[in-house]
Amino acid sequence: MSSASATAPRTPWYQGFLSGLQKMGRSLQVPIAVLPAAGILNRLGQPDVFGADGLGWNNVAKVLAGAGGALLDAGLGLPLLFCVGVAIGMAKKSDGSTALAAVTGFLVYFAVLRQFPVGCSAGQAYTAAGLFSGVCVTPGGTTTAAAYQNPGVFGGIILGLLSAWFWQRFHRTKLVDWLGFFNGRRLVPIIMAGVAIVFASLCVWIWPPIGDALNSFAHWMSGQGAWGAAIFGVANRALLVVGMHQFLNTFMWFQFGSYTTGGVTYTGDIPRFLHGDPTAGQFTSGFFPIMMFALPAAALAIAHTAYPQRRKEIMGLAVSVSLTSFVTGVTEPIEYSFLYVAPLLYVIHAILTGVSMGVTWAFGVHDGFSFSAGVIDYGLNYSLATKPLLIIPIGLVFAVLYYAIFRFAITRFDLKTPGREDEDVDAAIVKD
Repeated sequence: MSSASATAPRTPWYQGFLSGLQKMGRSLQVPIAVLPAAGILNRLGQPDVFGADGLGWNNVAKVLAGAGGALLDAGLGLPLLFCVGVAIGMAKKSDGSTALAAVTGFLVYFAVLRQFPVGCSAGQAYTAAGLFSGVCVTPGGTTTAAAYQNPGVFGGIILGLLSAWFWQRFHRTKLVDWLGFFNGRRLVPIIMAGVAIVFASLCVWIWPPIGDALNSFAHWMSGQGAWGAAIFGVANRALLVVGMHQFLNTFMWFQFGSYTTGGVTYTGDIPRFLHGDPTAGQFTSGFFPIMMFALPAAALAIAHTAYPQRRKEIMGLAVSVSLTSFVTGVTEPIEYSFLYVAPLLYVIHAILTGVSMGVTWAFGVHDGFSFSAGVIDYGLNYSLATKPLLIIPIGLVFAVLYYAIFRFAITRFDLKTPGREDEDVDAAIVKD
């Protein structure tokens, strides 16, 4: 049999599945990139900045708080951002029509869910107060805001996936001539309107047990206190290996728990913290010592253990990625520098991240971020945090631990971190 007629080996199903999950994990970064804007706007709108306790510009504070709150809203803002972001990230060669299909589907889904209130108690009657809201009215005329099924960001993610799939499947479809105006890209939003009706109807039926199960798991983890925070920290870094840490983050950071202030309810560790919930921060606080201090120390250890002829080059790289981690909380440049060439170091890193999460929570540190645990978020949210000063000594201790452990492991086990690759040895031998 010739090579031309030979059948190429089929890719195992699990590789395709893993690749899809990794692509989705990257897609989740698209809406998350909006969160710094949400966090800054929300922070500037707080009473101690532009509000009554700060500059006294109350109307300016209202504008800024409203703008940030819209992006962080658990019912509409965040789910819509995730819906559009995932749709754009998952569709091959997507364009504006993908986003339009996602928005169309989401608005239909959102409105359908609002037709089935769940918050009115016995003796109360539901009265619609517009398309997207309503009130529960007692016989005496007292009204309270109605509640609805809220799959939150999970609902947005699923609609984003559906939008991407239907766009890919139908964006080149040709209809009969008299329906030609609706060919291709114009057809997908229409399809998504129908898909969203079906999906919303299913959510009314199946979301309560699913939501209860997820909340039970999250409450169990939260109830473990420092141990729960530590488990989250280890799992977060472990899932980063395959690009799926955002799956875990999404529920804990944007869905779990609730906090009501000013008549508005916020869910998730991050929105709750940014709106003043003193109990929030369990699943964010411990990242500050790691991202601001520990990982830059690890980068320094890698530079110091590089071969002499590469040390200057690696030191320049280490300074760059360390500043990125310290200032912005973006750690992937450091982590990926040793993740695959020295996985032992990454195992140590994942465990110590869990330790940091547990230690900060055990010491009563409550801190959070809008994007990541860098010095920008640390300074911006300092007055919202509880015991934020403790992050500095805790971080310095972890910096010493990371530097000592990384340096010892690299030299003791001859790990091939940047600057210690085999070709450097050969070059050194030739030079001698």
